[in-house]
Amino acid sequence: MTRLRLLTALGWLAGGLSVGVLSSRAAEDNRWPFWVGQTKQDGTLESWTAAGPLGFARSWPAVGTGQAPSRLGGVRPFYVWRKDEQEQVREAYSLYPLFSYRADERGAASWSVFNLINRRVVPAGADTPGRSAGLQAFDVWPFYFSVQTGDPARDYRAVFPIAGEVKQRFGQDRMGWVLFPLYGRFQKKGVVTTTVPWPFIKVVQGEGHRGFEFWPVYGDRGRAGDYRERFFLWPLVYRNESGLSSPTPDVKIGVLPFYARDRSEGYASETWLWPFFGYVDRNAPYRYHANHYFWPFLVQGRGDDRVVNRWAPFYTHSVIKGTDKRWILWPLWKDLRYREGLVDQTKSQLLFVLYNSTVQRSVANPSAAPARKVHIWPLLSVWDNGAGRRQVQALSPFEVFLPHNDTVRWTWSPLFALYRYDHQPNGNLSHSLLWDGITYRRRPEVDEGEFNLGPLLQVARRGGEGRIAIARGLFGFKRSAGQRLWRPFFGDFKGQTGLSGDTRP
Repeated sequence: MTRLRLLTALGWLAGGLSVGVLSSRAAEDNRWPFWVGQTKQDGTLESWTAAGPLGFARSWPAVGTGQAPSRLGGVRPFYVWRKDEQEQVREAYSLYPLFSYRADERGAASWSVFNLINRRVVPAGADTPGRSAGLQAFDVWPFYFSVQTGDPARDYRAVFPIAGEVKQRFGQDRMGWVLFPLYGRFQKKGVVTTTVPWPFIKVVQGEGHRGFEFWPVYGDRGRAGDYRERFFLWPLVYRNESGLSSPTPDVKIGVLPFYARDRSEGYASETWLWPFFGYVDRNAPYRYHANHYFWPFLVQGRGDDRVVNRWAPFYTHSVIKGTDKRWILWPLWKDLRYREGLVDQTKSQLLFVLYNSTVQRSVANPSAAPARKVHIWPLLSVWDNGAGRRQVQALSPFEVFLPHNDTVRWTWSPLFALYRYDHQPNGNLSHSLLWDGITYRRRPEVDEGEFNLGPLLQVARRGGEGRIAIARGLFGFKRSAGQRLWRPFFGDFKGQTGLSGDTRP
């Protein structure tokens, strides 16, 4: 075995022990731990890291995601930014989720401190076309809320719990208070609920609704021909009726914990010694019958497209409209199988996160390789799209909890990525150990491979050419295409590979 092949094999061993997106087409300038750069074949800098995973800059998103191109950079986790093609900052984070900033192409911008102190500014015309004034909003949770638009119907300032009114927030059209909980007023779709003090005395009126509550002793609210709700010593005694204009209104009554009943068209349920013993019987829009024995632990149910066998916490199996779910020693182990569009999904979990696996199989093409995602928390995450793209990361403490949170993926995940591996469908692959301290890349499409042990050792080849460099070119060996002999060199720092076609400065 030649020295080049031996050192290349050592590089494979070093890399075979890790997922961020690593370029498999770029050449590497490794000055670890100070700086590691990935350079494209045309000599332009594609990405770089400094001080391990702390300083960085790179393109985003990866090719093929369908998202608008942009760049990421910063010093993790203290300041991370995303810029658009015009180099305008669109997102910025500091110790996320402590501080975040976002801006869009309309000129609207917002910042937040842990979602407790929030500021949002929208220029005139950006929020509502043709509006002469913009929008300015400021919150200090839960004490101060403000929105200013120049429109009295939308503007408000409120200081909680002293006095104020907010509009179109918290699921209400208007909500006001004075020395809350002494006085509060809630309005939604014309229905006004006044409470003095909350939650003990409530008066409901508007749009035909009428009601009075002296909680928890007594309450009565409703609207003629629509519904009526009453309670005594809430929640022990109640009677709720809805759909009063229909031939078969929905009636719910309860004298807890002794008895509860729910009756509507095509549906009936009764419970004795609530919530333990009872049944559910449904005839429309589908058939289903279930018996409850010491609910929620023992349940037996059968019906159209559904079966439930529950002996919790030991074993539970249910099939509902094609979704097959199984628990063993809840919450120890869970299996879930269902079809989403033309994809069969299979999910398995051990204590929710310790082992978490998702497998996707094509219904239209059963012979196609499945896509997989596996987390072994907090040690490892593995991705395989079934079409030749595979990625691995270790350690991986966040992905299983926040699989769709790109901000965590930019800011925190790389700090723990001791090892990364990326395999492209075209056969290009890369390994990185200790935040690019040890790297190996192979590019079969150009017959190229490269191994770096930080700045101490580099082994590179392209076609029949090869280079072994010590201390970034202080001395080493070269071999030209078509030659068998290796020639020593000294003080060749110009390029990291020193091979033909290397255009880096």
